[in-house]
Amino acid sequence: MSKVLLLNGSARPKGATADALRLIGQELNERGVETTWFQLSNKPLRGCIACGGCKRNGKNRCVFADDQCNELIEAILDADGVVIGTPTYFAGANGALTALLDRVFFAATEPTQLFRGKVGAAVATCLRSGATDAIDRLNKYFQFAAMPVASSSYWNLLFAEDSPAGHDEKGINTLKELAVNMSKML
Repeated sequence: MSKVLLLNGSARPKGATADALRLIGQELNERGVETTWFQLSNKPLRGCIACGGCKRNGKNRCVFADDQCNELIEAILDADGVVIGTPTYFAGANGALTALLDRVFFAATEPTQLFRGKVGAAVATCLRSGATDAIDRLNKYFQFAAMPVASSSYWNLLFAEDSPAGHDEKGINTLKELAVNMSKML
């Protein structure tokens, strides 16, 4: 059975981003794909300082072990695919999330490409706009890591003002189709 990690990149475990991921998870489960959750911490996260310690330690893990970085690397390694969800604040992905992902993907990719072949997908929630920039930013992590990117028939976004996923019919259908496509890729 394939397994997909649902990464909630919002500090709110019951917010709009979690609603979007839950919708995708239900659709994946209906297609026989197991899902697990990873919740972004509401504790401080540091960005990458380009120290190179992750390369020198021979483990492809961040030398700073006081937050979720290495835990997330292990969670991705344990899955066949990952869906990263982010709220859209100022026309981009959550800053804490991208700080964490910079470290995760820097440590796990070069030179070993630990995530190669795992299917990735990005989802953004927003009030009105900016979600496509957030999705684009997240997709670049997958591309850098040699991961195929699952897509849908429209941008993978859900309007947050309609959360819990109830009124944005186009968004709901888009996310369901994303799950269908991802399950086929797995």
